[in-house]
Amino acid sequence: MSVYDKANDLAKELAHSAEYKAFLKAKENLAKDTDNLSLLEEFRKKQWEVQVAQMLGHEVDEELLQNLEQVYQYISLNPLINEYLMAEYRFTRLLGDVQKVLTESIEGGFIWPSQDTMLN
Repeated sequence: MSVYDKANDLAKELAHSAEYKAFLKAKENLAKDTDNLSLLEEFRKKQWEVQVAQMLGHEVDEELLQNLEQVYQYISLNPLINEYLMAEYRFTRLLGDVQKVLTESIEGGFIWPSQDTMLN
């Protein structure tokens, strides 16, 4: 069995996982509510803008950060959006765990900067 065959098997297992099924269900539920979907999309857009600005070394306006925090607090109280965000988190955590297993098994092949180097 080739590496690609095993990767396809893993993809099938992920697609049948409880985490993925819950994510799809939450996504479907959220898609039915255009107001909540728009609210989450707008939050994600602002969140992305802040992250890009920070990565580019730009100073982010304190008012924008406060507004983003307020919107997050508001949407996290929304059961439909919260269900989606939690399902998304659980599924992406699963993907991250799988990525970690793969990376750790072949770690010797890569040259990574030391933690000290990355912090300076």
